[in-house]
Amino acid sequence: MRTLTEILEKIPGPDEAARAACLTRWDALAKPLGSLGLLEIALAQIAAITGNPDISLARRALLVLCADNGVVAQGVTQTDSSVTAAVARALAAGESTVCHMAQVARCQVIPVDMGILDFSPAPGVWDRRVRNGTGDITCGPAMTRAQCIRAVELGAQLVWDCKQAGAAILATGEMGIGNTTTSSAAASVLLGVEAEAVTGRGAGLSDAGLARKIAAIRQAVACNRPDPQDPVGVLHKVGGLDIAGLCGVFLGGALYRVPILIDGFISGVAALCAVRLCPRAGYAMLASHVSAEPAGHLVLDALGLRPLITAGMRLGEGSGAVAALPLLDMALAVYGSGQTFGHLGIAAYTPQ
Repeated sequence: MRTLTEILEKIPGPDEAARAACLTRWDALAKPLGSLGLLEIALAQIAAITGNPDISLARRALLVLCADNGVVAQGVTQTDSSVTAAVARALAAGESTVCHMAQVARCQVIPVDMGILDFSPAPGVWDRRVRNGTGDITCGPAMTRAQCIRAVELGAQLVWDCKQAGAAILATGEMGIGNTTTSSAAASVLLGVEAEAVTGRGAGLSDAGLARKIAAIRQAVACNRPDPQDPVGVLHKVGGLDIAGLCGVFLGGALYRVPILIDGFISGVAALCAVRLCPRAGYAMLASHVSAEPAGHLVLDALGLRPLITAGMRLGEGSGAVAALPLLDMALAVYGSGQTFGHLGIAAYTPQ
């Protein structure tokens, strides 16, 4: 397994020749130039990531990184941490919400235990435990710096493992009660905004619950004083093991040239951490949707990405990322159709 230093040093950039070849092929197809919009751009980006304009997304997987967060002690959630373990098992059994979506999208669902509280090994749940949940960020760091780096490295290794198994594209997801609090705390630091601007109701908090959540984030930032110029420091002080692992997934996608679909707000924060660690890593990222969480659009704006879907989703589990896969399949159906202007015997469109 590569160290974080090795990962950051070895990340390449996009293959612009492959991107150009993809765009040339798009323009040869019998349709108005650029008329499939972001779908054309997405396939061109995938060509640049993989270095190949002959795109195949036949094998795909969803990585759902699962971990618990000590900040739930502050009353920032409707449910307790036991739900994280229950959903992880449901994911492995094919019974969670995203699993039904993944069946339609022909996508394997892989739940990963990064640090579920008091979790015993379960069939179908990949064991990448770093520690038994995180600390309460209102009282001190979520984890040690070394534990955070370990989670990032394990996330990058997940990409390699999936690529070796044949995955051509990966969707990202997460499960962890309290993780909209940790991601909001990280976002407030990274974006340099007040807690209110990046904090939502999560799974449906009342006004009183939202006030507790905002207060907890303020206290966490004041207590830990994370440096926005130090993404690892932000993650280990006010983040979570799921976010750190996802940060590694995005870095791994860039290192191993595997397209990675950002899900919503939480994986978006992880992606932002990855880009802050290595700006070159952004080339391997695709935005699936814009989350209904308040900071969903703020994070995508910071990444310079436009979402394929705007549907007001905020479920998590990677549901938005999985929902984007059929759109890419439809784009590929057109891209590989061979229905060129010449084939149909009509004059090609040219820029006017």
